[in-house]
Amino acid sequence: MTKDELLKYLEEEESKTFSGWDFSYLDGRWDDEKLPWDYKEIVLKYLKEEHKLLDIGTGGGEFLLTLNHPYHNTIVTEGYLPNFEICLKKLAPLGIKVYNYVGDEKLEEIADNEFDIVINRHESYNESELYRILKPNGIFITQQVGAFNNNDLATFFDENHLNQFPEMTLTKSLVRLENNHFDIIFSDEYYPTLKFYDLGAIAYFAKIITWEFLNFNVRDNIDKFLILQDKLKNDGYITSTEHRFIIVAKKN
Repeated sequence: MTKDELLKYLEEEESKTFSGWDFSYLDGRWDDEKLPWDYKEIVLKYLKEEHKLLDIGTGGGEFLLTLNHPYHNTIVTEGYLPNFEICLKKLAPLGIKVYNYVGDEKLEEIADNEFDIVINRHESYNESELYRILKPNGIFITQQVGAFNNNDLATFFDENHLNQFPEMTLTKSLVRLENNHFDIIFSDEYYPTLKFYDLGAIAYFAKIITWEFLNFNVRDNIDKFLILQDKLKNDGYITSTEHRFIIVAKKN
């Protein structure tokens, strides 16, 4: 494509609507390397039907519903207003309690020692609050996006890029949990490769992930996209390096 053609195409991709935490628009246009663990499998290993479950930062509840946990034993939090409204429409009618909290806020409406298990995928959390709301020997399971996620691609677009969450590494997270009276049952960390098969997918993705691609817009980066266009023609894909870690901890 010429520069003008590329700009027009990318701006169209950049403007596409995104809701929930649903990246299905990119199906077939990107490929995420499989992690060495299965988050759902790990959750189901510890989750029993009689357990009272809290999902912190449930998004639109997409993952939660795949667990098929009894709705009357399920509570969720979601801090992002558009997702919270989705939860009210989709989860609340099922009997699932929905609270509008950001992950690391104090959960003021939730009692002490209330949950058997708390899960959290890609949301912030407060270690002292986790200890307060979990029952004795309660389980906390979290999969996190690490501090160095997409650092290479973000730095390509912005040479002054700074990681916004430097404390989000496995080592530092384990220390914080241990300092708040948790025993670590399992942990792992991995740097999977993310492949994009077209430039529009990158434009769409970068516009959504604002905390990694700060102040991103296609027009200001069109010359960078021209470089990527040549790379895509030669290699067939553009890569970025993700950062993930997982922890299973028990309140002691």
